[in-house]
Amino acid sequence: MAAYPISAAERHQEYGRYRSLREILAGTDRTKTALGHFNAAESLALNGIVAAARDLRVPVMIGVSGREREFLGIAQIAALVRSIREGHEHPIFLNSDHTHSLAAALEAAAAGFDAISFDASALPFEDNVRETQRAVEALRSLNPDIVVEGEIGDIGSGSRIHAAEREEPRVLTTVEEAREFVAATGVDLLAPSVGNTHGLTRAMVSGRTQKQLDVERIREIKVGTAAYLTLHGGSGTGSEDIRDAIACGMNVIHINTEIRIALRNGLLEGLLRDQEDVTPYVILRPAVEAVRRVVRDRLRLFHALPPAGEDAS
Repeated sequence: MAAYPISAAERHQEYGRYRSLREILAGTDRTKTALGHFNAAESLALNGIVAAARDLRVPVMIGVSGREREFLGIAQIAALVRSIREGHEHPIFLNSDHTHSLAAALEAAAAGFDAISFDASALPFEDNVRETQRAVEALRSLNPDIVVEGEIGDIGSGSRIHAAEREEPRVLTTVEEAREFVAATGVDLLAPSVGNTHGLTRAMVSGRTQKQLDVERIREIKVGTAAYLTLHGGSGTGSEDIRDAIACGMNVIHINTEIRIALRNGLLEGLLRDQEDVTPYVILRPAVEAVRRVVRDRLRLFHALPPAGEDAS
């Protein structure tokens, strides 16, 4: 049987001491684990994500991007996550994912979000530095405890299924860029481009291909910046690459497209199971459980936990 670094009881005791997102991030560096970040656009995915984190007794981050925030309501999702965290006394955090304007970032911070992923990566590097630095200063003046992320490099856009990978190569983040960006902006988290991309190709969905991370680049960026690192576009990345990325210093891993696929499949299952049943919570339950399974599998990987059924003690 494989040896695992920490038992379930030890993990619960370890995370039971943490009260803030910064403490969780520091803990990931110490234990060589990663905080799972899963996007939710409605309560079905949210319930599945929270259930999986509670099953394994590990912390989790809920992400909501621009259109997800618009669909859910900024104040509404903040209040919902806060009530779940307080009701379960579990470390659940909320991130405003891919926030492209200072106004949107401040609105999320004022609503009580724990973290802001400020994304000006589409701008030229110097403009990205300037806008991100401005956002960091403004957000910390509103809430000194808020965690702010900045992004550099090209990881594409859209947590959806793409016909194929684009032909032109993506621009990856250099160590020099990462060092300059972190020093100039003061971000807590850096999201670099290291072979990761948003969304999945059809070949990835079918399991014929996987994303390939530049693990050595991750290690160099970690050493060069000493910053907490975020991997966007984690869906479709193989387990070995994920383990290596975490070992090299990746602290947060984003999963969205895998959640959306599970949710869609679960909804279809619930709708087709009994076409005369019109009870919403019966029809929708398979979607919650499908998300729960995906999140649980990913969290086991991020925290080096044994597969289901194995003893971690």
